[in-house]
Amino acid sequence: MGEFDRFRALSFDCYGTLIDWETGIAAELVPWAGEHGIGADRDELIEVFARYESGVQTEQPALRYPSVLGATLERIAEHYGVSATADEQESFGASVGRWPAFADSPEALARLKQKFRLIILSNVDRASFAESSARLGVRFDLVVTAEDVGAYKPSARSFPALLDALPSVGVERDELLHVAQSLYHDHEPAQAVGLPTVWIDRRHDRAGFGATPPPQGGTVTPGWTFPTLAAFADAAAGQSG
Repeated sequence: MGEFDRFRALSFDCYGTLIDWETGIAAELVPWAGEHGIGADRDELIEVFARYESGVQTEQPALRYPSVLGATLERIAEHYGVSATADEQESFGASVGRWPAFADSPEALARLKQKFRLIILSNVDRASFAESSARLGVRFDLVVTAEDVGAYKPSARSFPALLDALPSVGVERDELLHVAQSLYHDHEPAQAVGLPTVWIDRRHDRAGFGATPPPQGGTVTPGWTFPTLAAFADAAAGQSG
């Protein structure tokens, strides 16, 4: 029996884990910064995004994600001493559907789908996730968004909402494994409610935390770590090919 065979369902963070949000965010912010004469590189812009996005989500937990992005851009602009127009904020807010999937996500999810029920717990709204879901190529058995919860991870409300929804797909909590990239948004709050976690360490070859803040408690120890979703699928659902 394999080490993942005791699980019947996998819950996923979407952005940073399945969707390459850092590439998507940079594709929006780098040209915007250039137009405003901001001399910040890609990595700096992504780190500044992480700081202000989490602040907006904490302060306004019921705000839909496109509005979170718009407010985040406004704060980024203020950080650099410039202004973000209403049109720029609206465009950035609508950019989620333009963010690409990681190259390995569709194939790895298709393999995992043969063995597990697949669940999303995502820090966006339903409409934004629907656009991203089309890039991933699988039907998820359950989708729980920040819009449904009325709060954003790492809120103490997010993972209990996921656990409360499990009976709708016939899964017990001890049959669920959470799979995510962000230590801050996912691993800390998942472990706080007793969920085992898999870290998809998409930034294994880069320093820093990128588009996510560092974990609040310092050290976080996921149950398993893989550099890609494909590597996890190899271990959990069998080798491809």
